[in-house]
Amino acid sequence: MVTGKPIHLGGSLGREKATGRGVFVTGREVARRSGIEIEGAKVALQGFGNVGSEAARLFAGVGARIVVIQDHTATLYNEGGIDMAALTAWQAENKQIAGFPGAREIDKEAFWTTPMDILIPAALEGQITRERAETLSCKLVLEGANGPTYPEADDVLAERGIVVVPDVICNAGGVTVSYFEWVQDMASFFWSEEEINAKMDRIMTDAIVHVYEKAVEKACSLRTAAYIVACERILMARKDRGIYPG
Repeated sequence: MVTGKPIHLGGSLGREKATGRGVFVTGREVARRSGIEIEGAKVALQGFGNVGSEAARLFAGVGARIVVIQDHTATLYNEGGIDMAALTAWQAENKQIAGFPGAREIDKEAFWTTPMDILIPAALEGQITRERAETLSCKLVLEGANGPTYPEADDVLAERGIVVVPDVICNAGGVTVSYFEWVQDMASFFWSEEEINAKMDRIMTDAIVHVYEKAVEKACSLRTAAYIVACERILMARKDRGIYPG
């Protein structure tokens, strides 16, 4: 089964933006439960592709300020918040964020020391090192990319009380909608983008709330809690299925 297909070949609406939307949904729910106010929050974003741009658009839509954005072409900063619609239009025309007139360019390493409340690494793996973790000013990290945080940096963030929503659940919106694509193909019945977004929001919300509650119960990180939940489900399935694996 192949997912992410063109719409006319059995693809699903909403798939392209699903990963970024999932980052927003999980971040929203964890922020609510952690006492982090999203409205007025300063957001730092690394990566302005499908994932980062959609997450930033949604956070800006609920009142957050996207103050710094970094990709391979530039690091942009605007204390008052970068205009997402204007930057998206600029990137579409120029194929880069460099030169965008609505923000000033800063040194790429300054990205990590910029005052921020929420950090969204949505580009490359291995970006949050121990050294960077020690200087980050954020309260919440949303792992839009796969493996952006080194294990030793994860420990530093935990010691500093910085909440990390791990990649294994934070960026799962894409695979969730890939599952929806399979379901729609099997039924030969296709949903609207509004229906898909609503279903994904419900599933991602249920998942992150379960993980958050497990983290509270076990007094552990969200990353550890996510694996505990996964292992518990596997063990329960093995026990209940018994000799009937099918």
